[in-house]
Amino acid sequence: MKITLLDRLLLLSTGFLATWQVAVGINGIDTLPMIAYTVGFGVLLLAGLLLIILGFDALDSPVVVILSTIIPLSLSLGLVWEHLAAYRTLYLVFAILGFLVIVITRSVPMKNKLPVLVLAVVHGIAGMTIFLLPFLLAFTGRAAPSFALVGLGGALIGLGGLLLSFLKAGKPILSRKTILKILPGLLLLTTAAFVLGFSAA
Repeated sequence: MKITLLDRLLLLSTGFLATWQVAVGINGIDTLPMIAYTVGFGVLLLAGLLLIILGFDALDSPVVVILSTIIPLSLSLGLVWEHLAAYRTLYLVFAILGFLVIVITRSVPMKNKLPVLVLAVVHGIAGMTIFLLPFLLAFTGRAAPSFALVGLGGALIGLGGLLLSFLKAGKPILSRKTILKILPGLLLLTTAAFVLGFSAA
């Protein structure tokens, strides 16, 4: 499926929001969360630019799969480091090992389902962290109510990852055409929710 002008405009808007978040940053946080959030939004920008330049065929590249893994891992690491001090080291180890295993399983040709399984587990844990933690913090009053928008962004990016994972596994929830049609808008909504939510942090 060819990428349309509307798709490019939506992806360009996504890139603009991600760039703005990188430039503005988040006030009053430690160095590691700041680095993690900056990397996450930076890679989101890069992924959008790759789709604009290369079209949807870029999604079939192992490099794009590896890059897209950095987004949920880095954002979830920033959240855990900032709000769950007791689990910092454990989650840092998970993020590093999870990323390395995905790089290995995507770099070495495998005919089994291990690459998809590894991707689903790593994305699933990172995605659920981004989804649940902001809602919990907002609900308990440890963060502003609008911080729950970060959780909404986590749910949206998790939905996108789930759709693409099942598509690559040969068991699509929706048709490839439908997934590619909604993906640019989904990325824009995800990024907007993240930016608005982090502005309340």
